[in-house]
Amino acid sequence: MKTPVAFIIFKRPETTIKVFEAIRQAKPPQLFVIADGAHIDNIYEVKRCEKTREIIERVDWDCEVFKNYSDNNLGCAKRVSSGLDWVFEQVEEAIILEDDCFPHPTFFPFCEELLQRYKTDTRVASISGQNVQFGRNINRYSYYFSRYNHCWGWASWRRAWCHFDFEMKLWNEVKENHLLREILGSPAAVSTWTKIFDAAYQGKLDSWATRWTLACWLQRSMGILPNVNLISNIGFGTEGTHSLDTKSKYANIPAMEMIFPLKHPPYFIRNWQADKFTEETLYKPSVFMPFKTKIKETLKKVEKNILG
Repeated sequence: MKTPVAFIIFKRPETTIKVFEAIRQAKPPQLFVIADGAHIDNIYEVKRCEKTREIIERVDWDCEVFKNYSDNNLGCAKRVSSGLDWVFEQVEEAIILEDDCFPHPTFFPFCEELLQRYKTDTRVASISGQNVQFGRNINRYSYYFSRYNHCWGWASWRRAWCHFDFEMKLWNEVKENHLLREILGSPAAVSTWTKIFDAAYQGKLDSWATRWTLACWLQRSMGILPNVNLISNIGFGTEGTHSLDTKSKYANIPAMEMIFPLKHPPYFIRNWQADKFTEETLYKPSVFMPFKTKIKETLKKVEKNILG
């Protein structure tokens, strides 16, 4: 393996150790570790952050380790985005894993091969290991092109990340000129994503991935998604930032093997059928989301009161 890996961690040693072991088996030559800090008044969180960071000291292969640890809690959006800014200031490309995204071993060579194949092709912004088609047969190739850039295990280049804009400075113009219609077509999808982008812009949604999606769409770039799922999200639960429901069908989806040599599509056309399925499932507005948010806020208050 020749590609650097960026590893995003926080306060979950139980999941972090599992993902770390997968990285350890892949033996990347460089490991960039991005860690958010604990809320200082939460002793429980401080200890869990410390325990999580200790795992990184177990690197025992030939590897340069670079650490970007925050002393304070920056939140998901600022910590991940600032960390990736730091990564891409130093390297041209990277494979990126969060502490709850457990990869199949073939995820790494899949990303590595496509990073090289599309290195200078600005039509592609990201390569993901996440597939949420639940076994639906997309095409006879190893991957397909999508408007979506799923981020449960992914890879990208400096040339693409340079378009990331944390402030979402163009969002009001995009909204006022109804530009999402040009990108999405579907009125339902436009409505859903307008609400998502509004929430991020107004600071109500602590998400770097939402901002990244907007940045990619404004460049009319696409993501590469595998025809089998290569990442299992093992982080659903109360410790998660956004993924709370342990009974979600997206929790712990088995990671499968990618078969090599890869079969590359002979055309560059977005798979609209797969995207339509994603829009009607993963991005379908849920009436339960307000309740999930309320439950999470209550749990955090209880944790703070009990543990200090």
